[in-house]
Amino acid sequence: MARMDAIELLAHDHRMVEQLFRDYHAAASAEQRRGVVQITVRELSKHAALEELMVYPLARKVLPDGAREIDEHLAEHRDVKKTLAALDTMPAGDERMDSLMAELRREVAEHVREEEGELLPKLRGALDQQALDELGEALDKAKRTAPTRPHPRAPDRPPGLTFAGPVAAIYDRLRDRLQGRPQT
Repeated sequence: MARMDAIELLAHDHRMVEQLFRDYHAAASAEQRRGVVQITVRELSKHAALEELMVYPLARKVLPDGAREIDEHLAEHRDVKKTLAALDTMPAGDERMDSLMAELRREVAEHVREEEGELLPKLRGALDQQALDELGEALDKAKRTAPTRPHPRAPDRPPGLTFAGPVAAIYDRLRDRLQGRPQT
């Protein structure tokens, strides 16, 4: 498979999460829905951490109104992470799961609409293809070691995130293994 540049990779992640929402609604049992929730938590947690660590700091620097725009995206991330944290601890069959997944779907849809409609096109215009390709490769590689759980109270920008992210990732992956969570 051909490598994706950063914008293609982020959009691909968005499509994967949209599919996970469809999978949740198609699940035949509470246990299957819980499994989809675990994968959704994992994938959105990795995606958010990588955006915060690698994409947003770059956008903040290269876009004319980058600081304001990125602060808005970070606020959206905090809301998503709070919802993910609630879902992460919820047992199969919990009656609140459907409403929290619907809330998460709305939060993610709004965030994706803004990112794909505004931020990512601006970023494509501000960076050359080589930079986008290199960032895409770095994002793809970093996915393997990104945090897999939400951390709504953790720093969401460097330098704090630079130190907290790897520690959270190690802790998350250990917890995932001990709890038999799906590996993606």
